[in-house]
Amino acid sequence: MPRKKHESQAGTNATLSKAWGGRFVEPTDPDVERFCHSFSFDRRLYPYDIQGSIAHVRAICQAGLLTAFERDQMIAGLKKVEAELSAASTCLTPLPSQEDVHMYIEHRLIERIGPVGGKLHAGRSRNDQVSLDLRLYLRDQTHTITKHIKSLQRACLDQAKKQMKVLLPGYTHLQRAQPVLLSHYFLAYYEMLKRDRSRFSDSLQRLNQMPLGAGALAGNGFGINRQAVAKLLGFPSVTANSLDTVSDRDFVVEFLSNAAMLMMHLSRWAEEWILWNTAEFRFIELPDRFCTGSSMMPQKKNPDVLELIRGKTGRVYGALTALLTIMKGLPLSYNRDMQEDKEPLFDTVDTLGSVLPLMTKLVIHTRFQDAHLKDALDEGFLLATEVADYLTRKGLPFREAHRVVGEIVLTGVRTKRPLTDFTLQELRGYSKHFDDDIFDCLTPTGAVERKQGMGGTSTASVQFALRKALAEIKQ
Repeated sequence: MPRKKHESQAGTNATLSKAWGGRFVEPTDPDVERFCHSFSFDRRLYPYDIQGSIAHVRAICQAGLLTAFERDQMIAGLKKVEAELSAASTCLTPLPSQEDVHMYIEHRLIERIGPVGGKLHAGRSRNDQVSLDLRLYLRDQTHTITKHIKSLQRACLDQAKKQMKVLLPGYTHLQRAQPVLLSHYFLAYYEMLKRDRSRFSDSLQRLNQMPLGAGALAGNGFGINRQAVAKLLGFPSVTANSLDTVSDRDFVVEFLSNAAMLMMHLSRWAEEWILWNTAEFRFIELPDRFCTGSSMMPQKKNPDVLELIRGKTGRVYGALTALLTIMKGLPLSYNRDMQEDKEPLFDTVDTLGSVLPLMTKLVIHTRFQDAHLKDALDEGFLLATEVADYLTRKGLPFREAHRVVGEIVLTGVRTKRPLTDFTLQELRGYSKHFDDDIFDCLTPTGAVERKQGMGGTSTASVQFALRKALAEIKQ
């Protein structure tokens, strides 16, 4: 009898209270309301939630849970809620009972079309619903990010075409090592980005599986045609196990891992250009519009964009570590800990969305200081390996050739003379294998052009690699 009284008093308002409120006899503590609330950040999933809900409405209608009229009524109502959310300001504040975007949409639907909106959730749990929303969201974001990476790759190729005749010192251990073409340098980053883009693209195979129909953890008992829902939503397949489906965040972890790898490459690049922009290197000049000044020192021109790219890499690493830590101790199946997946994910998406276009602009507009690059080639004994290779071609074992050239370099360091200042007579004092043709080896251009093998820095090798890359980027 008390139960009947409760039902009669509640009426339609019961459907607007907490979706799980029937089990509870006291209201939720306000601090718990605030603690569990996620609408402030998961509201960005609303287009995907509504897209999935419309597909679900069609599926439960096909399963006999809705009439055609109810189906059309609910779809129209969902589209109106979507338009409302699209037009709403970011300060939209839901009721306490609307603890996340999913409950907000359902409650607004009921407010718009009445109790029939309460049929929306039949055969569905927020567990499989959230998984669906995240997969739809990440599918879109992955496509967007791969496009950004491709734009950055194109910028690298444009610079590689433009800088084909420019040489610079290559480094190991941040010490000048051997001369390379600047075009070869840009193709190195093209290759890193190519792998990054392929990692994001490959991950779509595992991401692009439709989870709806898994229910809370055991599946659904309404005969919903999951394959038909997958087709509606553009998924090539459905998830295979309901327990795994609702507790899986591998696809988010994989996305964050791909993002961390990409940011690692960009951070290395940023660090390099921060160094190259210093008075000590003077290899590049960054455009004013990508730099800032000092509030105290009038002469300063700071590479803040590059420094922030380097710094924001830590945020992305943190997001990956956070989600791995969240997931590492969770038993099957769903646990509320998994709500914590969204803020690190969204922050990472936003970070990549800002960093990649800025890096592309920097690559396009940064100017290379050719005179300083040329001067740097004349210092640091960059041609020492060429001399050792010369002696090896003359028949001297490489280890012996290495020792001989090391002694010549030591003399050069002590006397402050480059290798090109040594006479043939002086060189023959170190090894009788030296002849007049040694001086053909003592030019940076000659050193570069001898690296003819695939993947090397000779003009022919780089042009071949560039042609291959230009063909790839069109695909």
